Amino acid sequence: MPAGNATLDLFGGVFLPEGMKYQPEFLSADEERALLADIETLPFREFEFRGFTGKRRTVSFGWRYDFNGGGLTRTEDMPELLTALRARAEAFGGLAPRSFQQVLVTEYAPGSGIGWHKDRSVFGDVAGISLLSSCTFRLRRRTEKGFEKNTLVAEPRSMYLLRGPSRTEWQHSIPGVESLRYSVTFRNVLEQSPS
Repeated sequence: MPAGNATLDLFGGVFLPEGMKYQPEFLSADEERALLADIETLPFREFEFRGFTGKRRTVSFGWRYDFNGGGLTRTEDMPELLTALRARAEAFGGLAPRSFQQVLVTEYAPGSGIGWHKDRSVFGDVAGISLLSSCTFRLRRRTEKGFEKNTLVAEPRSMYLLRGPSRTEWQHSIPGVESLRYSVTFRNVLEQSPS
C-alpha cells in the first residue's frame, strides 16, 4: 500500500513517492533512434567511484561530480544534441529554460546496474530519460518499521522526475540490466564550486 503522500501514476498503476513524476513514451521511436546515433559518438569513460571502476560508462556535461574526492567541477558545455532534449525535460518538470545545468549520459552494458543511493546534495531536481531497453527502477525509504519500497519499470523512451520527498527522502537503484541501455539524466545545480 502507498504511504499517505505517495501518488498514483496514472500510466502504470504504480504508486510513486510524493514529488515523483513518470511518463512513458516521452520520446517517439524515431526520436530515440536519432538521439542514440548521436549519443554513441560521445566520449564515454568507465565510471570511477572511490578508486573502483564500475561496469557502466559515463560522460558529463556542464558540471561533473568526481566521486574520488574532487567534488563538483565545471566541464564542457552541454552539446547541441542534448540542449533540445534539456528544454523538453525542463518543460516536463515545469522549470524555467536552462534550469538544468548538468547532464550525465550513462551506458549500462548487460549485467550492469547501480546500487542504492540518493543523488548528491549539490543537485536539486533530477530528470531521467531511459533509452534502448527498460530497467527496474527501485525506490526505498527508511521508516520506523524498516523500509517502504516501490518499484517502477522505466520503459524505453520514458521519462521520470525526482523532486521534493522523492528526491530527498527516497533512495533509488537499478539492478543489472538484461540488455544494453542508455540513460540521460539532467540535474540542476544548487551549490557550485569556484573552479
